Amino acid sequence: MALKRYRDPYLDKDLVTAGAVRNISVDNGRVSVDVELGFPAEGYRGQLESELRRQIEAIGGISAVEVAINSAIVPHSVQKGVKAFTNIKNIIAIASGKGGVGKSTTAVNLALALSAEGANAGILDADIYGPSQPRMLGAHQKPQTVDGKSMEPVISHGIQSMSIGYLVDEEAPMIWRGPMVTQALEQLLRDTNWRDLDYLVVDLPPGTGDTQLTLAQKIPVSGAVIVTTPQDIALLDARKALKMFEKVDVPVLGIIENMSTHICSKCGHEEHVFGEGGGQRMASQYGVDLLGSLPLDISIRENADDGHPSVIADPDGRVAQIYRDIARRVSAHLSLQAKDYSAKFPNIVIQNS
Repeated sequence: MALKRYRDPYLDKDLVTAGAVRNISVDNGRVSVDVELGFPAEGYRGQLESELRRQIEAIGGISAVEVAINSAIVPHSVQKGVKAFTNIKNIIAIASGKGGVGKSTTAVNLALALSAEGANAGILDADIYGPSQPRMLGAHQKPQTVDGKSMEPVISHGIQSMSIGYLVDEEAPMIWRGPMVTQALEQLLRDTNWRDLDYLVVDLPPGTGDTQLTLAQKIPVSGAVIVTTPQDIALLDARKALKMFEKVDVPVLGIIENMSTHICSKCGHEEHVFGEGGGQRMASQYGVDLLGSLPLDISIRENADDGHPSVIADPDGRVAQIYRDIARRVSAHLSLQAKDYSAKFPNIVIQNS
């Protein structure tokens, strides 16, 4: 079959094997194909249509080809014993073993990239001690409440968001012990009226402490993404984060290598200042995918500090396109995991034999 010759770069398999081809009809040399992707792909749709049309036309004897591509995002399975949310299809945790690797900047750009690709996306700032998402999103208003019991998410750049930073002064230190922090995280998640999210990106604090364990054990997480830099010290801690998710049965969707290369703002020269290939070696070691590599580019920092992350500030630029490519890879990897049929059919009880 012609369609089986095209290997989708995000699913890493052909569309027939991936179950994405919904219908094929042939009538007097006219071919019609319906494809349903399990991930948002606005920036990829045109390329995919052209490639599938080329593959079909190469058969010979074809007078016309019509290719229809759409996306259908569904809930995917979470940890055993943890109940999924009805208003959030998938929660994706963004983690790192240590601070300073650009995890929060990556998280907000990933959420914005998912939105740019056509998904209904949100972000939860789970770093109670050092919330940074309000500044990165350029949003500083207090969350509104309709019923006096729950909060409405703050909307910025087209995505829903919630952070302790919306509720306290930006310079006020959070002098709380562990149990108060984990309780605050649960309340921020459960007491926010998230509006039919396809993906909620959770920006975790660095490390593998109470907050991370609370998320992994009490909150329905569909998958996790590890952010690291190429240097050995960062990779050492990133491995700990990856192993933590493995222990609590949260699938690791892949690794993002941040600050992979430095691009000189004066001459454009690119070099590996933090080492080379560390993310790929870690991915190969643990049998996960390297989702993408981002440069150490001054514009990423400047845009985030200005409240207009790169995906918004320069949507057609190289950095934004890398983030959008990563967003497609993350969501495509998630689409291949087991689906949560209980979320779609709540009255069906699935028993393990």
